Amino acid sequence: MKRRIHTSWFVAAISVAIVVGVISAQHVPSDWFVSLGWPVAAVFLAGISFWRRYAFMLLFVAIAGLFIGLWRGSDLQQQLTPFARIVNHSVTIVGMVSDDPDIGKDGSLVVTLGNLQIDGHAIAGTVWVSASGKRDVKRSDMVTLHGKLLAGFGSFSASMYRAQITSVQRPVPGDIARQARDWFANAVRKAIPEPEASLGIGYLVGQRSALPVELDTALRLAGITHVVVASGYNLTILVRLARRLFVKVSKYLAALAGAVMIVAFIAVTGASPSMSRAGIVAGLSLLAWYYGRKFHPLVLLPFAAAVTLLANPSYGWNDLGWQLSFAAFAGVMVLGPLMQAYFFGDKKPGIVRQIIGETIAAELCTLPVIVMAFGQFSNVSLVANLLILPFVPLAMLCTFVAGIASIAIPSVATTVGFPASALLQYMVQVTEYLAHIPWAQTQLSVTSIAVGIYYAVLAGVCVYMWRKTKLNLREANLVE
Repeated sequence: MKRRIHTSWFVAAISVAIVVGVISAQHVPSDWFVSLGWPVAAVFLAGISFWRRYAFMLLFVAIAGLFIGLWRGSDLQQQLTPFARIVNHSVTIVGMVSDDPDIGKDGSLVVTLGNLQIDGHAIAGTVWVSASGKRDVKRSDMVTLHGKLLAGFGSFSASMYRAQITSVQRPVPGDIARQARDWFANAVRKAIPEPEASLGIGYLVGQRSALPVELDTALRLAGITHVVVASGYNLTILVRLARRLFVKVSKYLAALAGAVMIVAFIAVTGASPSMSRAGIVAGLSLLAWYYGRKFHPLVLLPFAAAVTLLANPSYGWNDLGWQLSFAAFAGVMVLGPLMQAYFFGDKKPGIVRQIIGETIAAELCTLPVIVMAFGQFSNVSLVANLLILPFVPLAMLCTFVAGIASIAIPSVATTVGFPASALLQYMVQVTEYLAHIPWAQTQLSVTSIAVGIYYAVLAGVCVYMWRKTKLNLREANLVE
């Protein structure tokens, strides 16, 4: 008798295959899989497989996912072929600033451009640009610049160093979410002194570019930059808070508040690879909670990865933020609950123990990616995270209250902002102290084989803890 299996495992299989297909597309000739016949055949195979759901059909649904991934990746690769003809040539680029500008180590302005027109021709992809001179450039501005186009790196299609900005145009009304964020950030700075204000704003809305260079360096050395940039951790805190505040009124209102928080946070911070993933995972988790359903993490994570890669395949082509994002959430949603169950049994963790457990799990899952990317790792990151992360939700709340007070009653802003100032000052001092320890970082070089062995061992440990605890990972919902 043929055995049927649950639809969720077909979803997991096709999602994993799509991810593999998209990532593999960069290593095969781009004209092999561009025909629409591939996705049509894939949809046919997948439709039959999902309809019958026999165990042996997992192979067919995986083949369908692989075809879809290879087709989508090859399609983007073909769109990027014009870059091969213009690399190492001087060009004029018109593009939209897709993320908050940053300041490079040499003081140059660093921006990421999308919606490109190069020498008057529209072209897909994104370009990393380092521009000389000081210009007032913000997210969503249209920038015209000139310089020599060089090969890209990571997920960037091309790069340009020492570009000359010739014009900056700010659309009207422009990026309203960014304007609201900057307006609120200015209000926070009237209630909280620097550099604490910039740290609090970083926690609340992920605006790292406003951090002083010294504090930004200290955060990196201490291994806690991930908390200040827009990340799934910040979004998770906000969605959990919204759900818990309104669930006592009604389940519908709690779900609506959480959904509004997801949309608003992504609008404010920008749809980066990590935020796209975080929004999908948090949204699906919230939807499952509302309808009383449960997503298995091994289904939810591959599905979110497949959706983000279908939207933009370049995320899977060496985008460090995308890789770290999924590694961290695998730790939070799989390794973290298993560790809690293995070491503490059925006792439900409190807020502090949950944060500590999730921190350790995320550190273990992201460590190989960080070491392979940067050739170093922070020896004090675990200590820094344990001393700081449990207080981040409180710091976010206090910073928000200080900003509201500054807007509503400016005369009491500094008084209302004192708790936030004190808490943030503690975090700044801890960060700077740990960052200045001589042995704070270690230089280390690892190979992809070593990384593969590490993850294989970690997966084995997870299987061992799961067999010992019999934990149902479906019970671990991100928003609860």
